[in-house]
Amino acid sequence: MKLGKTSETSRSRSRGEQELWAVPELPGVEEGRRQTLFHRWDPRIKIASLLLFSFCAASVGTVGTALLCCAVSASALMVAGTPWRLAARRIAAMAAFLAMFFVVLPLTVPVLPGDQVATLGHGTWIQINFRGFSVAALVAAKAMSVALLMEPLLRTSPFPRTVNALARLGVPDPLCQMLLIMYRYVFVFRHEMSRLWVGMNVRGFRPGTNRRTIHILGNFLGMLFVRSLERTERVHEAMLCRGFTGRFPTRESFRSTPLDWALGAGWVLGGVAVLLLDRYETLPFSGVFR
Repeated sequence: MKLGKTSETSRSRSRGEQELWAVPELPGVEEGRRQTLFHRWDPRIKIASLLLFSFCAASVGTVGTALLCCAVSASALMVAGTPWRLAARRIAAMAAFLAMFFVVLPLTVPVLPGDQVATLGHGTWIQINFRGFSVAALVAAKAMSVALLMEPLLRTSPFPRTVNALARLGVPDPLCQMLLIMYRYVFVFRHEMSRLWVGMNVRGFRPGTNRRTIHILGNFLGMLFVRSLERTERVHEAMLCRGFTGRFPTRESFRSTPLDWALGAGWVLGGVAVLLLDRYETLPFSGVFR
């Protein structure tokens, strides 16, 4: 009896672990239980208005205006109630790429009249243009403002609802279906990759900087590709057997309110205001950082 109970428990535990990776929780599910202004916003208007503001933020040419866009995005993040650790994780993934600009741009930005230049050594082949630091700061500020704004955009609605809103906005259906399937099965492929990696470690594989490691990693990637292709074919055949005709059935209904349109108009006007502020240099110190 004890052995039977133990085997039952192990089977249920393995079944529970399989459900965890097989049915991942999409972004916005946990946050969707909240009732902030961003959660109640019509996703169609939310996507269109926030993307328009992101394009305006990416089009500014001064650090002062870019920092203002960062402040607006951070305020939206606070209003949406999205945890800061998620935004910090997104920014940390960009940090190494953005730090490269602070190294490369001071050495490559063309020297213009009025620029402060420092020469290293006796020759003139290494010059540091201090204007490059301001250009790198501009790029980093714009990237951070857009990255912060993506958190309330993507995490305040369930992912299928966001994709359905994109379809209602005119995004082609094949692209929306690819987004849904890609996000659904990326967890399955990640689980398959972890299984292969564990199997390699059990058989004594230890990565190193030698030819054998490169050969084994090549076989690992090839096996992962083959298994992914086989799984993709099986999934496609199963979908066809269940009557898939090229479109996923959905019962999603969107209903916009005057408040939704007012919020959208506010973000659109905010984007236009940011461009006007940047154009006429009305922010303090905006001309210094150009």
